Amino acid sequence: MASTVWKGHLTFGLVSFPVRLYSAARSESISFNQLHKADGSRVKQVLFCAAEDKPIPRSEIVKGYEYEKDRYVVIEDEEVKKVAPQSAKVMEILEFVPTDQVDPIYLETSYYMAPDEAGEKPYALLFDALKRSGKVGVAKIAMHNREHIVILRPGKNGVLMHTMFYSHEIRKVDEFRTDLSLVKDKELALASSLIEALAGDFEPEKYKDNYRENLLQMIEAKKQGAEVVATPEPQQAKVIDIMEALKASLAMAKKPAASATVSEPAAVEEARPERKRARG
Repeated sequence: MASTVWKGHLTFGLVSFPVRLYSAARSESISFNQLHKADGSRVKQVLFCAAEDKPIPRSEIVKGYEYEKDRYVVIEDEEVKKVAPQSAKVMEILEFVPTDQVDPIYLETSYYMAPDEAGEKPYALLFDALKRSGKVGVAKIAMHNREHIVILRPGKNGVLMHTMFYSHEIRKVDEFRTDLSLVKDKELALASSLIEALAGDFEPEKYKDNYRENLLQMIEAKKQGAEVVATPEPQQAKVIDIMEALKASLAMAKKPAASATVSEPAAVEEARPERKRARG
């Protein structure tokens, strides 16, 4: 398994047991180095001291907090450790809340939580109890120089932990709202039918990053001295009546009931049992 990012004890009530956290996911992207255009050599960033007008080695760098314009207080790593709260070593479950009350917009980073030595039984107990309860745990933990509120939820094989954004970190945008009065019943019925026609099981492995693959292919082509071929421009859809667009979309859908043209909400309802029988 990947390297440990945090270790300590998890507590709920009077139950306490050792656990470890591991990163559950990481994004992948193509990285590029900066080169000198004239000769193709790699360039490096230099740490420069403006007061002494000269470059300085990394060993002379310390952390500082700017409390006023151009005025700093120096902070040592050991001083940061001294003021770390108890949650730096003990993750306490504060409460259990219904799973459907947690809006995914609050979730930030995902981790696997595994039991450490002698923690297997209470860990398994918590995992099983969470699965049966329909609830998730809300806990507090300090790591990476910050105290986090986290969600503990049962995954497929164990407990997953998700750090959360605090409520004040979620942007409240007044303009982000939807005027449902614009939607007509016939349009809604067709849109619902299209959703059903395109419905399927969630299989994340079938999705891929085409941009990353295109970049890798372009890099290989450059290595071989081949010409880089541009990706075809997407065809812009014509602006047409939304009802006609929905009907055309249904006709193009590959599922059995998707080819039927529906014009009335009642007809959509009648078509659904046939679609269910076709799937069975």
